[in-house]
Order: sequence, then C-alpha cells, then structure tokens
Amino acid sequence: MNDSDPAARSRAARALAEAGRHDEAERAFAQLLDEAPDDADALNFLALRAHARGDAGQALRLLEHARRAHADDAVTLGNLGVLYRERGRLDEAHEVLTRAVHREPDAFFARLRLGETLQALGRDADALPAYFGAIVAAQRHGAWFDDASTPPPLRPLVRHAMRFVATGRRELFSALLAPLRERHGGAALARVERGLAMYLGDEPLAYGPAKQRPTFLYVPDLPSPRYFERELFPWYDALEAQAPAIRAEMLAALAQSRGFEPFLGRIDDPQRLREQLHSERGTPTWDAYFFFRHGERHDEHARQCPRTAAALDAAPLCRIREHAPEVCYSLLAPGTHILPHHGVTNTRVVTHLPLRVPDGDLALEVGGERRHWEEGRCFSFDDTYEHEAWNRSDETRVVMLLDAWNPYLSEIERDALTALIAAIGDFNRAAAV
Repeated sequence: MNDSDPAARSRAARALAEAGRHDEAERAFAQLLDEAPDDADALNFLALRAHARGDAGQALRLLEHARRAHADDAVTLGNLGVLYRERGRLDEAHEVLTRAVHREPDAFFARLRLGETLQALGRDADALPAYFGAIVAAQRHGAWFDDASTPPPLRPLVRHAMRFVATGRRELFSALLAPLRERHGGAALARVERGLAMYLGDEPLAYGPAKQRPTFLYVPDLPSPRYFERELFPWYDALEAQAPAIRAEMLAALAQSRGFEPFLGRIDDPQRLREQLHSERGTPTWDAYFFFRHGERHDEHARQCPRTAAALDAAPLCRIREHAPEVCYSLLAPGTHILPHHGVTNTRVVTHLPLRVPDGDLALEVGGERRHWEEGRCFSFDDTYEHEAWNRSDETRVVMLLDAWNPYLSEIERDALTALIAAIGDFNRAAAV
C-alpha cells in the first residue's frame, strides 16, 4: 500500500472499522484528515465516534464540515439528520433527511429517521409512507425481519414503525371504503374487505387452486375459473364484429414498423430477460402497440387506428387511474416462449381477440389448461393462474389484448376496488415502493 495515497489510507481505515478495530480505525481516520481534511468517510466515522462518547458538539462540527464539502452525500445527510433530530432541530432534520432519501432512495435508515422526525413534527400522515418505505427497503436488503436482523439500538424504533404502519394503513384504506360501506352495507363489500385484510397481512392468504398466485391483490370467494364462459361477456359480439377493421389497422401499423415496444419494457439485465422470455431462434420478441398502458391512453395510436379506438371505447374495460387498463396489439415473434408467470389480481381478467394466428405449434396455457387462438373469436382468462404462451410457428402471432373486470364482481365491488387500488398506488408512490 502507498502510505501517501489518501484513497488507500481511507480503504485501510475502513477495513479496520469493518473488522471491529474501532480505536485503530479512529486513529487512522484522524491521521487521514491531516492530509485530506474533506474526506467524507473520515469525517463521518469520527463524528459517530464523538457522538458515542457523548460529544455531540464535536460530532455536529464534523458532520457540518462534511456537508459543506459533500453537499449531496447521502450518508452525511442521514447522520446529520439524526443529530439534528436528537438536538430538537426538527425542521433542519426534516430538510437533510429528505435530501438524503431523495439522493439515495434505498437509504432505509434515513427513511426510518425521516418518519420519526415527521411524527415529532406532528405530521403523522407523512410519517406513515416514510416508515413503510423504510421497512420495505430494509427487508429488500435482508434486514428488519426480526430482532436478529435488526441492530439492537434500532429495535425499539423499528418495532414502533411496524406497529404504526400496520395501524395506519388499515385505518387509511378502511376509511376509503367507509362511504360505500355506509351506503350499501357491510355485506356488499365483504369480499373486498377480506381481500384488503389479506393484502395488509391482517388475515392469512387463502388462495384458491394451487396454481393461482396473484402478485398483488386477491379477493377471496370470487369465482375465478381459468377460462371464463363466453356468455359472461355480452360485449364480445360487438368487438368481434369489428375484428376485420381492427386487423386491417393492426397490419397497417405493423407495416409502418413504428409505435411497437417491448411489452415488458426495456430490460437491460440479460438474466432477468431470460427468466421471462425464451427463444431457440435468437432473441425472443414480445412486442406491443399500446392503446392504454397502466391506464394511460396513447392518443397518437388511437388517432392512427380510429376503428380500433372506437371499438375499445365501446368495450367495458377495467379502468383504474394509473393502473388499468392495459390494451394493445400483442405480437409474439416466431420461436418466442413467454415463460410461466402470474398476473397481479383476480379482480380483472385478460381478454384476447386473435387477429393473426399462423399455422403451427402456438398456444396459451393457463393453470395447466391449454387453449388455441381462433382468429376473430374472443376469450378471457384469469392470469393470476400460472400461465405461459408460445409461438413455435414461422410467422408472427398477433392478438388484441385488453383488461376487463372479473364478471362476477358487483358494481359496488368494482367501485370499491377502483378507489382502493388507486389509493394503494398513491400510497406506495409516496413511500417510494
């Protein structure tokens, strides 16, 4: 090691600290500051040591020096926020902890302390998503599952945060349903209420058949066959009557080679892509020409395909702000296999209107039950069952894919779910989840 190299000396000091040789690390970092007075690691470590000795003034001087030298360093901002909080400087603590979280969204310690500070400021509504985001981020990194995975000094605050989150989320979402409950009675919302209780962890998950595993929200006692009977969707006939016009607009869009994008979004990680798509003929391709994505209408595509847009406007799509529907021309290239996976909720069903079905080995399998597409003939399925699709033909398969409500839901339940799912999305966004 080159003893005159500050970076090497910093690494050596960090190694001493990580080995638990704190006195030696403190001496090493103190020596490093003589040569590199703005070193962030040294300033933070020495501040923590001063704080542990009860010298809050020295800790504060070191951390404020570090902040002047490194204004956006998340570790410095987090440590400084804790010190400000302890000294009752709540507004300053809120400012720096907010900046720390903005700078490093996965900084779960800073998120936890931000929640604590917001509570101290009397802002419980804002503390709730801060605590929730802290817990989710920590557990994503393998921490805070139990006492063994939580540092002893943090255990009381983590336990408090978990209790606060459990109570707060329950009250928040239950209050959202209160007007419908008062107007229509508790029985009308019983299935939705149980689904919410399972989502919140207040009731054990009690899924239906073995292959049904929604990744988000499960409403119990809601009939969810793998494939639904055609008679449950009286609007099929009108949509199928427009199939020739929809097919013509799809072919025109395909010929332009514009507007199509990967259905799964841009995936830069090759391993993640291999977990979702497979092909023995090169790069697997599952593309989409979206009319709605996460509930947002693609107006340009609607203008390019007016007959399709009009048919969709007439269909009873599942509409939830920022969530549904998903509607697109769905293209599966030759040789592509969409690997087994599960959908998000049994409250909505996926409908296919097949537009281009080549000859060959291509099919959809839902919960172990296989079905083949017939051009111009709709069917709907519950994608919370494990399902997969493949196209082993030599041509591209195209279906119109769209979201509709589970037909066994009542109108009141649909209203409740529309409000509830949008509110969960708003809360999770505030929590950076």
